[in-house]
Amino acid sequence: MIHKHTFKKSWILFFITVITTGLLLQSCGKKSRSDLGAELYKKTKNKVFKDATPEGLETVFKEVLAQQKGKMSQPQIITAFYEQNGYDPVFVMDHTFNGDVDLTANYLEKAGQHGLDPNMFKADQIKQLTAKFKDKKAIKDLNEAYHDIAMLELLTANSLLTYSNALQYGMVSPRKIYQRYFTATKRPDSVSMFATLHAKNLKTFLDSIQPKNPQYLMLQKALTAGGAAKGMSKEETQRYLVVNMERLRWKNKPHEDKYVIVNIPDYRLDVIENGHSALNMRVIVGEGRNTDNQISLAEYNENDKIDRPFSRETPQLNSLIYAAQVNPVWNIPQSIATKEIMVEAAKDPYYLENKGIDVYQGGKKVDDPETIDWSKASKGDYEFKQRPGDLNSLGKIKFLFKNNSSVYLHDTPARNAFNQNMRALSHGCVRVGDPLALAKSLFGDSKAYETIDKDMADPKPSPTTLELPKKVPVYITYVTCWADENGTLQYRPDVYGLDVVLYGHLKKFLADSNTLAAL
Repeated sequence: MIHKHTFKKSWILFFITVITTGLLLQSCGKKSRSDLGAELYKKTKNKVFKDATPEGLETVFKEVLAQQKGKMSQPQIITAFYEQNGYDPVFVMDHTFNGDVDLTANYLEKAGQHGLDPNMFKADQIKQLTAKFKDKKAIKDLNEAYHDIAMLELLTANSLLTYSNALQYGMVSPRKIYQRYFTATKRPDSVSMFATLHAKNLKTFLDSIQPKNPQYLMLQKALTAGGAAKGMSKEETQRYLVVNMERLRWKNKPHEDKYVIVNIPDYRLDVIENGHSALNMRVIVGEGRNTDNQISLAEYNENDKIDRPFSRETPQLNSLIYAAQVNPVWNIPQSIATKEIMVEAAKDPYYLENKGIDVYQGGKKVDDPETIDWSKASKGDYEFKQRPGDLNSLGKIKFLFKNNSSVYLHDTPARNAFNQNMRALSHGCVRVGDPLALAKSLFGDSKAYETIDKDMADPKPSPTTLELPKKVPVYITYVTCWADENGTLQYRPDVYGLDVVLYGHLKKFLADSNTLAAL
């Protein structure tokens, strides 16, 4: 255990180090540019720069920074960066006259290849100001020189930061636009953004942030090719591509050697081992708001960007599968009990017994539930549990993982539904097509798997819970366009309308049709 005085002393030393580092950065920044005027004159051949000083620049720089803050994507980060380095114009001095800033502008101009609007990155303004510095007669006096140095510096820093964040993290935070999104997703932070501003070789850095995911590259290729998918217009196809490219930019992807992944719109589960699907099966997911595909990317209404999830939709999440429960008891949620179980019991006094459902009141089992007048019962008066067996809605096994939505993967007695094309039919949990195969994949050839196999076939079932020897990650995702193993693009209907929600928030950042047509 760390002693509290030692801990306090460590924090004091930490803050002294931070403050000292900040002061050193400021003093080093000013010291390194003591010959600012001479250096600029040597590079521009413009006599105006001869009298330039770091102190004179700092005064104007602060004024321009205050004026431009409202136009910046990350004003606090940029302000802190220049406060720390003494308002040293690192991009102008170290990257303008060797062509790096123009090269950066070239990358920014090609943002349409990512579906993004190049105008957002001010490449034209950066190039115009760069050209002004290279024209020895363009800048007329020292105040103009200071102003243009500050403008070029801040434009470059802000555009580089915006572009870097877009490609590495995406333009939109999924947590902010989706109500039922619970997947750990890393967003840009001060560490990553300061690293961008400290990049020494801009070309190397810009090449490094181009997404390398093969899926992204194939969608990017399709976007730049400008074709139309079967049954869709060119514009609708482009919208499919750009929303799914945005999803691929989010830092929420599995990194483990083995994991389970469910793609809601594809109604499919895969067990991925070392980058390849070792097992896949059909699944049934929660019922959605857009199962008839009335809302689509073919048209867009501004109201559609508001996420209004249906109560039965399966959430997007990541967690760890830690156990399997064989022959489970189904503790029926109150919402289902009120809207379905009690309604059916009111119609048929033998419904509960025929379905193997026990009724509890105040924690005690009710002996004769058929004597209850269910038409007069209210929500919360009773609790319902379905016994293990062939009729149990969870089937013979369920796979458990922690989450705040009370969902899990489970078997089902309703096997015919797996033959349907549209399989958004459940109350929110994911029903798996081959639960025994999934159990074997998770548990391997072990005594635990033998127990599962035996207990699932037991004619007199009783609940058994088996812990996984090693927890297996599970990801429930939402992807409507991807390239299959043959490189063919696959498209799926937007069953929950989440593409439309995402497109609504992305729209202001996206390249227009003319820009995309020119790619």
